[in-house]
Amino acid sequence: MAERSQRDAFWGRVYEAAREDRDIVLVTADMGAPALDAFRSDLPAQFINVGIAEQNAVSVGTGLALAGKKVFAYAIAPFITLRCLEQIRVGQGIMGIPLTLVGVGGGFGYEESGPTHHLVEDLAVMRAIPGLTVHSVSDAVMAGDIAGQCCRQPKARYIRLDRQALPDLYPAGTAFPDGVSPLRAGRHGIIAATGVMVHTALAAAERLGKAGLSVGVLDVHRFPVDEPEFLAHVAAAARLVSLEEHVLPGGLGSAIAEIIADRGLDIRLRRLGVPAGKAYGYIYGGRELIRRSCGLDLESVESAIREHLAAS
Repeated sequence: MAERSQRDAFWGRVYEAAREDRDIVLVTADMGAPALDAFRSDLPAQFINVGIAEQNAVSVGTGLALAGKKVFAYAIAPFITLRCLEQIRVGQGIMGIPLTLVGVGGGFGYEESGPTHHLVEDLAVMRAIPGLTVHSVSDAVMAGDIAGQCCRQPKARYIRLDRQALPDLYPAGTAFPDGVSPLRAGRHGIIAATGVMVHTALAAAERLGKAGLSVGVLDVHRFPVDEPEFLAHVAAAARLVSLEEHVLPGGLGSAIAEIIADRGLDIRLRRLGVPAGKAYGYIYGGRELIRRSCGLDLESVESAIREHLAAS
């Protein structure tokens, strides 16, 4: 299957919508992409480049959204989120202004750039802001559909795109009205994964299946987690594994643990993610090497799931 960029799928859909809707505006912090080039050349009145000034991008975008525009603010993921946290908290959280924040390169996507460009805390931080919806995108089909949602229904959102071109997980045209999508059924346990790690979850489930272990895969792609939808898929599972390219504190695993605790469910959960002590490592040699150091490579994930399923 051909690999596609989430970034290009997302901005391609926004560009198509913007050609029909002059209220759609893109504010970028000196980012480049073919779809952005099309915006710049074809829709100059709907394109603003503020330069390497992400806080300004959020402030300008917030003002335009307050004036009734459908605004997207785009930059490298750690800088459109953590660098701009106060602006986001006030504008999107406290005031509820419908600005869509788009970050590319979640997790270790900028693997060669070191920990300043890695982003393994954003789900914890952004899901803590009341009123902000977080989309953790797993493939280009989802990226395109979420882009359409943002154009049709502006609200305070953060879109987490992966930098890596990946195979599509969903058929073309799939819609994502809910924040949880089942990808594989399983009798012995379920892996709930988010973002790029959904691909690893499917690969691990396939390998485990060849060993006689039936493991399901659930793509959790929106925060706050849709509890009724999530529980409909996991309530009967005795064993559950969360998988994310994000620190363990506050991420997907924590969100799931909160649901289990609040509902008093009898589900054994094993959280797999970036250990806090590995979050800011200077490891060079590619994304897989970084993942291996965190126990997030395919072999380590498969081994951890086997261990969890076998535990008494």
